[in-house]
Amino acid sequence: MQQLAAVPPPWGCSVSFGMHCDSKAKIPGLRGEGRQPLNTERCTLYLDMRTIQVKTASTSYPVFIGRNLLAQIPRKLGLHKSARNAFILTSPEIWALWGQKFLAAFPKDQQPAVLFLPPGERHKRLTQIERLASELALAGADRSSLLIAFGGGIVGDLAGFLAAIYMRGIDYVQVPTTLLAQVDSSVGGKTGVNLGVGKNLIGSFHHPRAVFADIDVLQTLPDREIRAGLFESVKAGIIRDPLLFRFMEQDSAAILGREPDAIERVTVASIRMKANVVAIDERESGLRMILNYGHTLGHAIEAATGYKPLLHGEAIAWGMLAALQIALTRKTVAPDQAQRIEQTIRAYGPLPSFRGTPAKLLAAAGHDKKNRAGTRRFILPKGIGNAIVVEDVTEAELQSAADWLLAQARTRAS
Repeated sequence: MQQLAAVPPPWGCSVSFGMHCDSKAKIPGLRGEGRQPLNTERCTLYLDMRTIQVKTASTSYPVFIGRNLLAQIPRKLGLHKSARNAFILTSPEIWALWGQKFLAAFPKDQQPAVLFLPPGERHKRLTQIERLASELALAGADRSSLLIAFGGGIVGDLAGFLAAIYMRGIDYVQVPTTLLAQVDSSVGGKTGVNLGVGKNLIGSFHHPRAVFADIDVLQTLPDREIRAGLFESVKAGIIRDPLLFRFMEQDSAAILGREPDAIERVTVASIRMKANVVAIDERESGLRMILNYGHTLGHAIEAATGYKPLLHGEAIAWGMLAALQIALTRKTVAPDQAQRIEQTIRAYGPLPSFRGTPAKLLAAAGHDKKNRAGTRRFILPKGIGNAIVVEDVTEAELQSAADWLLAQARTRAS
């Protein structure tokens, strides 16, 4: 079986949109990321597509962002030239909407086997990993096989972990179908599943061979799913990209109206920010921890409420607001910038209400993966486009933030 690495990468030729090759053509504002041809054999048919290269100490892979990507994925991966077995892991809902179009892109004699993961965070568990690994084995998957994660963040996280441990590691590709997965979870190589006491406590770093963020598949998402993804992009602006934050602050109407150019701008900027952070800190030993702004209490909310009332992005939004209160108390962020941060987060609401107790939130926060040797690590905004990691957040500060959070969640679902 031919390995993916042996296929000449079709993303090596950077061209403009049109009917000729021009290796110097670039898209303004993308630091050299250019529109790409469908393949390198015939530089005559092009997609309106942008590419961001994720480069880490251990690997390098492309993130393709554009429209009509589903129809191009098998060819971009070189599967039309290879006898390699491909397997797709997806959810029934996504497959009902996009499965027929996706399968049509594969050669008729190389149709992939399709595995299904039931929807919902409660299925992101080891029991599903064992079931799916058995299905792979029975279907003949070997070390040369390719697993394609076709779905939202839950599918992507679980598929990545399955690929990391099946036969001690096989290649996989991310095809995220939610905005949240496109702008965040599909990039960076974090994979994992949940335990009853906490989120993503079992997992590994296993980078995909490529990521395909097809803007077209967002058409079928409900507004609530779009907003959940936009909260992660607001986070990206808060912690490291003031230009993205300003755009989301000032152009929320266009973004929430799903204007294609606005959504694409947010998606590209969010992925570029994360790619830059991952390149500096692949294994979350330092800078990469800032990506967890809002996640300590956000994950605690999810665990304490049984992963039911809130989408992941909504829980993170509540977590960001709570962390902002700690930052205000500590005076790590100026009041005027804190006000802009809170207003922009709430602009992408409404945030659903939920119920819980401070004790449950604090207990769940105690299982946070960022904690080391009894030291609680917490991410706080220092200003728009800047965040810091602190290691001395006290129980009293967490208690105050949890009290504020629960009071807000009960009385202000906005």
